Amino acid sequence: MRRIGNLFADVCSFGNLLSAAKRARRGKKNRPDVLAFHMDLEANLLRLRDELGSGLYQPGAYRTFKITDPKPRVISAAPYRDRVVHHALCSVIEPVFERRFIYDSYANRKGKGSHAAIDRCTCLCRSNRTGYVLKCDVARYFPSIDHEILHGQIGRSIKCRETLNLIGVILNAAGDDTTVPTYFDGDNLFTPFERRIGVPIGNLTSQLIGNVYLNSFDHWMKETIQPAGYIRFVDDFLVFSESRSELFRVLGAIRDQMSLLRLSLHPRKCQVTPMRCGVEFLGWHVFPDHRRIRRSTGVRFQRKLKLLSRGYRSGNIGREEVHASVMSWIGHLKHGDTWGLRASLFEQWRFSRDRE
Repeated sequence: MRRIGNLFADVCSFGNLLSAAKRARRGKKNRPDVLAFHMDLEANLLRLRDELGSGLYQPGAYRTFKITDPKPRVISAAPYRDRVVHHALCSVIEPVFERRFIYDSYANRKGKGSHAAIDRCTCLCRSNRTGYVLKCDVARYFPSIDHEILHGQIGRSIKCRETLNLIGVILNAAGDDTTVPTYFDGDNLFTPFERRIGVPIGNLTSQLIGNVYLNSFDHWMKETIQPAGYIRFVDDFLVFSESRSELFRVLGAIRDQMSLLRLSLHPRKCQVTPMRCGVEFLGWHVFPDHRRIRRSTGVRFQRKLKLLSRGYRSGNIGREEVHASVMSWIGHLKHGDTWGLRASLFEQWRFSRDRE
């Protein structure tokens, strides 16, 4: 596909920035930084447009915090002003990359998502009932993304110099994660410290980058390996085959291909299993004829219900928040065989106020 240029005028147009501010505000409209920005919205957007157009735009400092559920991660939250820029940029460049993505990449894409990925997984399980599935996970994916390789990948799709510069400014604003140096073939002692790596978990731009960075791997899988089935969701992916030995051979080729991107597979999360035993994927245990929620996912839901029940009883959480949260979970659980689990949990946890 040809490279696309002349994008920057669309990125920093007032209309695009206004739409970006509306999208960035969703679900956060009562936060102080959001209220402050929108109190003088027109002036702030005009200032942002002028900074972008003149090349003087500089992102602010990230706010970092740790989460432990479902696994330990460091989240980096950009200032609201910068999130507006992220939305404005992604709205213009995302369509450029979307037409280059394979069908079976499901993360952070319109019309895709985790439920669509699970449905596709079920379909492939049913068509490979007597076969096998290889489940893989990239170790420390976002902290390991190499900036030099990423810029090369982006440059093969976009030729607009100003847009490429803005992407570089956003990437360089994040901290450089070099806490655990990783060596690959051809490296010398200093190579891991000379290459800038890592994109912040939590940025809208990082979600798009996560798809862009492994897009060449996706095409290699589909066009060179040509497995019976392949699905990727961010850094988790499944490979289907009728032959167990073939999947072990493919696993070796995958490791070599990942090393070209300076990535490594998680040593304890790569396994080949018979299709009749099912495969764990995105919080579900998927079999050819049914799905079960993974135990850890059910435990998290139980903990959430417990916190919601206590918060509602004390008056710290309103009925609308409880209803939205519970209905969201129910909607998720309905994608599997979970009727007994739902009945048991809602029988155990009641929602009532102390004064009621």
